[in-house]
Amino acid sequence: MEKLLCPSMMCANYGNLEKEVQDLIDAGVDIFHIDIMDGQFVPNFGMGLQDVEFIRKKSTIPVDAHLMIENPGNYVEKFAKLGIDIIYIHPEADVHPTRTLQTIKDAGAKPGIAINPGTAVETIKPLLPFVDYVMVMSVNPGFAGQKYIHAVDEKIEQLVEMKEKYGYEVMLDGACSPERVETLSKIGVKGFILGTSSLFGKDKSYKELIKELRAL
Repeated sequence: MEKLLCPSMMCANYGNLEKEVQDLIDAGVDIFHIDIMDGQFVPNFGMGLQDVEFIRKKSTIPVDAHLMIENPGNYVEKFAKLGIDIIYIHPEADVHPTRTLQTIKDAGAKPGIAINPGTAVETIKPLLPFVDYVMVMSVNPGFAGQKYIHAVDEKIEQLVEMKEKYGYEVMLDGACSPERVETLSKIGVKGFILGTSSLFGKDKSYKELIKELRAL
């Protein structure tokens, strides 16, 4: 199965972001992944609207926004207007997630949900007919460099089993090492958010690393 390889731009070198964007495009990545944090839903702050706008303008490939914020429905139209292709919300942070997902769709973007390690699949099942992507968090959201939480493996299997019925793709965000990319792509996980476990801060070029991940 062809993988979607999505660099987490939170891990990129901000000293020369334009070069980072171009080097990653040249390496053959599929989607830029941008983390938006408000310091409330998660105890950290992420990239801002200016960063999102800059990457969107420089990118020739799709860009997603992962909204780790309270009440994401108040902000999705702003991100859609910037040209963001996929918008992920956390149902845990939204009083009316179905309405927010519909707002994303109406604004011209693809709706997705991100689910925390402690969130059961049963609780998000009513939302599955409304999404194009389900992104499983295999670390607690908010910080890069955490260890993989193996308790999510069963959740991944459950979501893969239902993806044909509901018509979504399964994505994984958190500690996506090459070994995990290889194992989980074989059972039906479509996309991987790549951070320091597999792409950033390595001795090899982005092009070499992406080529190796594609070959797994």
